Amino acid sequence: MENFILIFICLGCGMFLQRRAVFADNAPLTLNLYVIWVALPALILRQVPTLSFSTDLFVLLVMPWLMTGLGALLVWGASRLFSWSTEVTAVLLLTVPLGNTSFLGIPMIEAFFGTEMISYGIIYDQFGSFLALSTYGSFILALYSEQERQSVRNIAKKVLTFPPFIALLTALLFAPVLRQPAIAASLSLIASSLVPVVMFAIGLQLKIRLAPGQTFPFCFGLTVKLLVAPFAALLICQLAGLDGPASSIAVFEAGMPPMVTAGAMAMSAGLAPRLTAALVGWGILLSFATLSFLSLFL
Repeated sequence: MENFILIFICLGCGMFLQRRAVFADNAPLTLNLYVIWVALPALILRQVPTLSFSTDLFVLLVMPWLMTGLGALLVWGASRLFSWSTEVTAVLLLTVPLGNTSFLGIPMIEAFFGTEMISYGIIYDQFGSFLALSTYGSFILALYSEQERQSVRNIAKKVLTFPPFIALLTALLFAPVLRQPAIAASLSLIASSLVPVVMFAIGLQLKIRLAPGQTFPFCFGLTVKLLVAPFAALLICQLAGLDGPASSIAVFEAGMPPMVTAGAMAMSAGLAPRLTAALVGWGILLSFATLSFLSLFL
């Protein structure tokens, strides 16, 4: 319960101070940079060395790519059927397949399943969502915003120099060292700042106004992302006979709302910014209810 209270307090404080204009406009960016460069790497360095690798982890590597493909296919089909504009299609192709499996996913895993399950979420996020953002997301952005397509080399460089990914490789290579009590305790203290900082930063940039004339694409996108995707993931796990903790986290992560970073990419390219903000903002708020409902099946 204290995890939920912490999340709502920090989120509420961020939303309140956004209205009061207390913080500078770039405050969310600064806080997000702290999370990317300090808090999240510390959490990865603390949790990954405690992970016991087995074939059960395979679902964490495959599921995010299946969900990316499913989301893209459903959006593409709906766009053709309902003749959505290029901007609307591009926004949905970025925000529906890609989930907020890191900034929101890790705090929600801790709240629903406990700290010991965070390492599974890290594997799902770093080897799935982040790689999908770097490859699939870059392709969609270049395709619809008329930007120059990124080369394989540039994409690989982006992946290999991403601080959490570097932390993940470090954690895998130096696990015995990172398990030392003094180091583990220090990393835990730094990592404990992740949840409050993330939720406060989300509150500072949360936009919940719907864009006129875009209600149906908005409802379609969130329905697919918050309900269709996770229950499709649950069905896949059941058909494959997977019922361990790794599969539970894979299904739970599949139900995360649209990725904030994917939304930021769409808005930076000028692709239907109000629809993008509404999908990200309302997605976060509604996910508290949908994830609670989803957890009943896990």
